[in-house]
Amino acid sequence: MRLRHIEVFHAIYTTGSITNAAQLLHVSQPSVSKVLAHAESQLGFELFERVKGRLIPTEQAHALFQEVDKLYKQIRGVKQTAENIKKSRSGQLNIGLPPALGFDVIPAVVGQFRRTFPDVHIMLYTLHSDNVQQALLEHKVDLAFAFSPRPMAGTTCQHLHKGKMVLVAPSSYGFESAESVDLTALTDKELISIWDSGPLGDLLWARFNEHDIDMNSPIQVQTYFIAARLVAEQLGVCIIDQFTAAGNHQANTVMLDITPAITYNIDVLSLSEKPLNALHETFITLMQRYLQAERVSA
Repeated sequence: MRLRHIEVFHAIYTTGSITNAAQLLHVSQPSVSKVLAHAESQLGFELFERVKGRLIPTEQAHALFQEVDKLYKQIRGVKQTAENIKKSRSGQLNIGLPPALGFDVIPAVVGQFRRTFPDVHIMLYTLHSDNVQQALLEHKVDLAFAFSPRPMAGTTCQHLHKGKMVLVAPSSYGFESAESVDLTALTDKELISIWDSGPLGDLLWARFNEHDIDMNSPIQVQTYFIAARLVAEQLGVCIIDQFTAAGNHQANTVMLDITPAITYNIDVLSLSEKPLNALHETFITLMQRYLQAERVSA
């Protein structure tokens, strides 16, 4: 018997008629009748007797059903397992992220993900750029989102979108009417620097050197949101990623674009030797869609 023979025979045996079997299998009655006839032809004996419009299982059918029912349950189990794998509605995600994405982006994406996959357990780990590779190699995280990460052995990097760096300044500094600012306009301001904060600090340092701009930086930080909070205390200006700036906006500060723009990649890293599953791919897709929909690029 073929698989289709087994499905049709099981449906007729359990429902009592071709009509009911067709409804159960979501096919036409002639289709069920044709498959049944083909099965009986191959077996060499009848499975049902036609008595006053009803189908009555033969003795051979009763004997066969015991084995067919076992097999049918196994087939149903395989289908259910395949469906679960396809939908990936259970499991765990371990995700690494820079602090900047923790203000608005990741919470929004996790919210979207959980509405579709409520049974998935999610662990979020805040990682600075120097900790990403170790967290992946130790299998602490499955995915790690990062800003313009340096090449890392044993990892695969996928580009998702671009972000931009912005100026955060006290409102009292006279930038309220401007939409963007050239770095040369900051030479008389105290800059809260982020030189040693990883790839973004390197980008900013390179831009200042490229244009031979000297800045007075009496305060240096490695965490961007601290820089934004120091600006709110009127201690100077800072140039940080747009996510941290937006997440820490204060009534007494303004946020402006840099001209020309200083952009960086928003990437996701994973272990080269560990293939991503459907849960990982779904989260990455939601992340990319959110970034594109929010028009976060410069």
